[in-house]
Amino acid sequence: MKFSELGLSESLLKAIKRSGYEEATPIQEQTIPMVLDGQDVIGQAQTGTGKTAAFGLPIIEHVDTKDPDIQAIVISPTRELAIQTQEELYRLGKDKHVRVQVVYGGADIRRQIKSLKQHPQILVGTPGRLRDHLHRHTVKLDNIKTLVLDEADEMLNMGFLEDIEAIIKQTPADRQTLLFSATMPPEIKNIGVKFMTDPKMVRIKAKELTTDLVDQYYVRAKDYEKFDIMTRLIDVQDPALTIVFGRTKRRVDELSKGLIARGYNAAGIHGDLSQDQRTKIMRQFKNGQLDILVATDVAARGLDISGVTHVYNYDIPSDPDSYVHRIGRTGRAGHHGVSLTFVTPNEMDYLHEIEKLTRVRMLPLKPPTAEEAFRGQVATAFNDIDELIAQDSTDRYKDAAAKLLETHDAVDLVAALLNNMTKEAASEVPVKITPERPLPRRNRHNHQRGRNGNSGHYRRHDGHGRRHGYRSNGHRSDNHGKSHSSRHAFNIRHRKDD
Repeated sequence: MKFSELGLSESLLKAIKRSGYEEATPIQEQTIPMVLDGQDVIGQAQTGTGKTAAFGLPIIEHVDTKDPDIQAIVISPTRELAIQTQEELYRLGKDKHVRVQVVYGGADIRRQIKSLKQHPQILVGTPGRLRDHLHRHTVKLDNIKTLVLDEADEMLNMGFLEDIEAIIKQTPADRQTLLFSATMPPEIKNIGVKFMTDPKMVRIKAKELTTDLVDQYYVRAKDYEKFDIMTRLIDVQDPALTIVFGRTKRRVDELSKGLIARGYNAAGIHGDLSQDQRTKIMRQFKNGQLDILVATDVAARGLDISGVTHVYNYDIPSDPDSYVHRIGRTGRAGHHGVSLTFVTPNEMDYLHEIEKLTRVRMLPLKPPTAEEAFRGQVATAFNDIDELIAQDSTDRYKDAAAKLLETHDAVDLVAALLNNMTKEAASEVPVKITPERPLPRRNRHNHQRGRNGNSGHYRRHDGHGRRHGYRSNGHRSDNHGKSHSSRHAFNIRHRKDD
């Protein structure tokens, strides 16, 4: 369905066209008319399905630009998601001159207070920081028309239920409430009963949550084997853009440092980094200046990044819902993606629980050998050399090349070039990854749900078309047709020598 059929104004249709949207996604098609009609809505949708526009467009439509009060509030679990939501709402409401502000923990609250004096009509924020502003009386929600709870399941997992309830109590009883969540545990439905009025349900089928466009594999390996296997898989699969998920901040630090040590273009993000550091790394990843992003679940939640071809779950998530969020980073916009999960022998029960939720049977993958990884690197180097030769700028080097051929054997020269464009074998660069305490054996009859119904593994954190596993010939099997890793390996070596 086209956006022009959904009852939106011309200024919004203009913003939609400028943003590159053509047809409404299923969540937008079903949600927008209901929100325009003033109904409460519960939407089951993950990041990447277009839910921000699904609630954002009708909210912007209803904003009275002559009214300086906050008219809509969006509560997001993390800083990154809050910032992205604010940016998208600002773009969509630009032609209507709607003012949108974001507040989140880990940033200078005085600067936020100053910005709030500009009278935003839509406010986006993380629960803890929103509640802080309410205590300071720098935010007033007396005239809120619409309240949005975005990624509600994640906010519950992070222990934000008390904050959310406190914020909701500051809003008018006759407000419109919209709730979005990738999964629908009983706790989410309880929020609907407690805080919503006759909510309409918009549900995406379970198989759409994990998407047919993502090929899902697992590798059974002991903890100390996983890093070497992962780097060999990267060499063979040659992903264009990769996210590696680790269970802890220490794990993320060690994985990112280990990948850099072996010549990969990688960086890690987690909650202990400053907002400026995280923003810089995310910008580099989005712009293709980084090939591999290593992240914890919390740091990566809500990130909407196009072009991610592979997701590696270095640590299997402790609950199936997190798996759904993780693999939702790839397989977007009609492109195929690959998800690969490392499973230790005592974690197989967790794998089976994921398969029950997703209704997809993961395929076992045999780890590549060192020789297959080497062939993968060489095949990638071949592709890079083809691209280099095709460039016009090589003509001025032909005289120098001829002189080199007078004094060196051609095979020796090419071998030296290939050596420079490939990485050292995994065994040549030892990397120590500290073993993590294994997940407890899952009790099939009692999942030991924690307070607020979450799994108890999260600490409170204010946001602060073709199948392809690894291929032994090393040819890339994604839709980009272009390799980055070998070129970046050369650049990293070059910098080390400077």
